[in-house]
Order: sequence, then structure tokens, then C-alpha cells
Amino acid sequence: MSNDNRISAVLSDEDVAAVQGALATIRGALPFLATLSAQERKELPRLGAKSVGFDEKCVTYMANRAQFVPGFVDLAEVQKDRSLRTQLLRFAAELQTLAASVDDTVQLVSSEVWMADLAYYQSVREAAHRGRDGAQDVYDDLRQRFPGPRGTRAAPEPAAA
Repeated sequence: MSNDNRISAVLSDEDVAAVQGALATIRGALPFLATLSAQERKELPRLGAKSVGFDEKCVTYMANRAQFVPGFVDLAEVQKDRSLRTQLLRFAAELQTLAASVDDTVQLVSSEVWMADLAYYQSVREAAHRGRDGAQDVYDDLRQRFPGPRGTRAAPEPAAA
């Protein structure tokens, strides 16, 4: 295990407070942020990279041939949406990258903690098997995380016919 300690860092309480304050400031500046369900994300139409050219043409046509704009389309609201989209895109990628890096770091340090826990568990298990004082109680408590006979896994359920 040559990569047992890929992260070795400490955040001070002040740094944690500063990050939380910065996040609160960002949330405060974006009080209109929406939260979509997985189903909504799946169902909503998208204005992706391939559709931007179409949208740019629609901007021109809607301005120059307004007689074809449906009555239920509020051009002022559409323009507000376009402007907001442009503004959000100026920092969305950076926030996504930052969130992914935080997630990756949490996964990495969690893995390091888990590997240390498993190493300790194996050491306690060996000590209990050798009859070391105090090891059996610790082993009995920790082994509850791994139910079943040692070295076996439950067989998968047979598929229903």
C-alpha cells in the first residue's frame, strides 16, 4: 500500500469558518438558485452547446420579426433568462470543478481512514486469536460490521422465473 497517505492536510477552525462564510456569501448572492429532482433534470429541454447557434438566430429573428413571437412568450423575460444564463456560465464551470475536487478529496481521505480502520481491525483480530488481553472485546465489537462466517459472502438470490 504505497499510497496510504496521499492527503496530509489540516484545516484550521478559522479556515473552515472562512470557507463556510464564502459559501454563505455565494448563496446570498444567488438567492434564486433552483434545485431540480432527478426526474425534472431528465425531462427538461436543454439549451446545450449544439443549440446555442439556434438560440442566437432566434434572438435576431425575435427582435426583427416580432410578429411571429407567440403571445405567451414574454420577450423581456426571455432576455432576462438569456442574460442570467450568460452570467451564471461565467463561473459555473469553476464551481463544478471545485465541487468535484472537494468530492474527490473527501473520497480520498475517507478511503485512507477506511484502510487504517481495516488494518486496525485485522491487528485486533490477530491479537484476539492469539489471546492478547483486551483484544477479544474490541474484536467482538468491531466484527459486527462484518456479519457472517469469516471469508464467506452471501450467495446472490436466484433470479425469479
